[in-house]
Amino acid sequence: MSFRTLCKRVYLYFINLEKTDDETITDATAMVPSGLSGSMGSFNSITLLQMFKSIALKAIVIRSGFRFQLLLLLTGLIFVVSSSLYADEEGSPRLAGATLSGYISDGKDGEELIGSTVAVLGTKVGAAANASGYYVVKNIPAGTYIVRVTSIGYEPLEVEMTFAEGESKRRNFELNQVSVETEEVTVIGEQGRREITVSKVEIPVKQLAQLRIGGEPDVFRALQFLPGVLTSSQISSGLYIRGGSPDQNLVLVDGSTVYNPSHLLGFFSTFNPDAIKDVDLIKGAYPAEYGGRLSAVLDLRQKDGNANDFEGTASLGLVSSRLSLQGPTPFGNGSYFIGGRRTYLDLITGLLPEDPEEPFPDFAFYDVNAKITQTLSANDVLQVSGFRSADDLGLEASGLEFNLGISNLVGSVRWTHTFADDLFFVLNAGGSRYRSGFDGRNSGFFFEVRNIITDYTAKSKLEWYVSDKLTVKTGLDGTDYRFNYFQNFSGDSVDVVDEGTNEDGQMNLLVNDWTLAGYGQANYFLTDDLSVQGGLRVYYFDLSETVTYDPRGAIRWQMVPNVALKAGWGIYHQYLRLATQPDFTFFDTWMPTDSTVVPAKAVHYVLSAESEITSGINLNVDLYYKDLENISELNTTVTEAENVADIFYSGEGEAYGAEIFLQKKRGRLVGWLGYALGWINARFDSVNGGETFRHKYDRRHDLKVVAQYQLSDRWDVGASFTFQSGQSYTGATSRFRTTLPDGTGGYDLVVPSQRFGLRLPPSHQLNLNVNYNSTLFGLPMRLLLDIYNVYSRRDIWFRFYDVDDGDQTEVNDVRVLPIIPTVALEVKF
Repeated sequence: MSFRTLCKRVYLYFINLEKTDDETITDATAMVPSGLSGSMGSFNSITLLQMFKSIALKAIVIRSGFRFQLLLLLTGLIFVVSSSLYADEEGSPRLAGATLSGYISDGKDGEELIGSTVAVLGTKVGAAANASGYYVVKNIPAGTYIVRVTSIGYEPLEVEMTFAEGESKRRNFELNQVSVETEEVTVIGEQGRREITVSKVEIPVKQLAQLRIGGEPDVFRALQFLPGVLTSSQISSGLYIRGGSPDQNLVLVDGSTVYNPSHLLGFFSTFNPDAIKDVDLIKGAYPAEYGGRLSAVLDLRQKDGNANDFEGTASLGLVSSRLSLQGPTPFGNGSYFIGGRRTYLDLITGLLPEDPEEPFPDFAFYDVNAKITQTLSANDVLQVSGFRSADDLGLEASGLEFNLGISNLVGSVRWTHTFADDLFFVLNAGGSRYRSGFDGRNSGFFFEVRNIITDYTAKSKLEWYVSDKLTVKTGLDGTDYRFNYFQNFSGDSVDVVDEGTNEDGQMNLLVNDWTLAGYGQANYFLTDDLSVQGGLRVYYFDLSETVTYDPRGAIRWQMVPNVALKAGWGIYHQYLRLATQPDFTFFDTWMPTDSTVVPAKAVHYVLSAESEITSGINLNVDLYYKDLENISELNTTVTEAENVADIFYSGEGEAYGAEIFLQKKRGRLVGWLGYALGWINARFDSVNGGETFRHKYDRRHDLKVVAQYQLSDRWDVGASFTFQSGQSYTGATSRFRTTLPDGTGGYDLVVPSQRFGLRLPPSHQLNLNVNYNSTLFGLPMRLLLDIYNVYSRRDIWFRFYDVDDGDQTEVNDVRVLPIIPTVALEVKF
């Protein structure tokens, strides 16, 4: 029986499953009273607890299996189509050339080199290593050739190899690093790269780590220097990509979701740069492998560790310090990495004299990364990784104690298996927990509020390199969500509150939900210069009993050897919603999509031109348009809520613009110049009188310049400059005062103008850094000098109207940080 016949029988099997009648669906829905209500005039924690209470009481007893079968059917159909393309009419596989496969790694520490390339010179075949460093070159003609292996930052490797017709060879390659890369790197066509990725940014992590802000290297802050990636302010590490808010970005660490990638004050992200091996940022039209967010994908992979020798890095700075250790595992054929970072602002403030009238707040954060990689066999690799971050902010004043904290806890187990040279499988199981909350005492009265989102996720992915022209990728994802909201306004501290409690000022509510997703994707080369890609991602949301279908498509045309055109399109749905204040907030609450609202939806259209204008210098131009439906805007006036629809306004919007990115990757001078022009519009029936308005993060003009220059083996210097249009804000037209009937009491209110109808002044900033490389007690050492905000321009963070001073209304600006010089010492051992 041929493989195609087998696939057809699998397909018919799933079709026949739908003819059974043993499926029962029972819904048990409990209606609850509105509960607490009050006279407060703004969105608050009571509103959230009422919404969680209502959702928690809605239980689904038995769910239909139809959607799961549909996902399996999708996978089967992909294999049916691909096997048909790969076989002749009699069902026999077509005769193919030789196959070369294996892993590409760093010759010093054994780290896999993601995206490195293999080219068989004298032919048109080649390949790029996948996210595990694995490559497959198909259809190599019989004969003897030079195989060239390249990766940015490494010396090219050339090996003579002989291939016989139909032969399959496994060969691992190791590359050696170079301090300054001046040699030409072989660039293979998109045929070698297999997957078409539109609006994907490729910048080496080592180059991103050179962009230090406030003396600290930070991957997130470095990404903010790319065109189309905006921030809410210069002290924020949140990413606003092509009109999307940070909660619309899918942030992954070793396959697990991170819900808050920023430390409490937003100046640093939660990712220690010493622990990050690879970063993929896809700003739009991302492939079917990813889903669940409307805007962009940031996929980070942690270092595996040095598999050959023990080494470490220690860094001592004015704000924080870092330490990382890595080396081979004691049980052989593996490696480990562990790294940590901690700030010591709390220790410094503890040494300062206390002022009872104006006490210093205590603030500290830390993050820890760990990973163990073990090669079980030539075809099996097992990885266990974890990530932990925590922030604490405390304040003690006369009669008041206040503590605020946020934390992330992420862990995963990843197994990769090679079933055959052209069949690569990945299974990832992990969990993620994000916790935020605050507690304190006011004149002896205790209060506490916290919100926790926990997910347990299992993902499988199968990559099939069918031929040199066809690649198939399929996968299944399942996630179990647990949303917890806890509140204690009883006045007394308690250790345990039973689940479901809602009395005497205490509430502990838990909402459980799960989602299931499946995807299939195929990439096919119509000619050597023209390739197409199609995919479909299907989601099932249990709580709302909703099924969404997200088709994706892309095409690539190599016009001339150094110029390529790409186009991408896709539909995207988002299940989670984030309740956050529009200006400043320290307590964000994640919510599921229940039956009262429709999942948010976005449609991406992207056109991209990529060119290499000269050796080592690339120019990319992107045009994009995003159509947005069912997007959310927080209702800040609601005082009671039973469901998600009561918390948010639902509306529509659009984001469109153009981006130019000029990048130099090799040589003593590396860096880039980027410019973005963008518009963001939104409309809600209950906001701004139902009229369309530009959103807060419409920055219109965005200019970024980054440069790093190696003066010698000991000295290198760098600079970064940004210019952005001012952030939009809502102005005021007038004010009025409310009073009691007897003419006493009352308070003043500001009457707002058009929603986000005004702009703050433009934002711009220059940063400089100088690095000196030497030795300390025989160990490699770097002395780092950074100057943040060189000309000390204190941009406006946000603007508000003060009506407390009699009849005068004052316009007050809260500004960000001035010039900050920092020094750090880094030692490797």
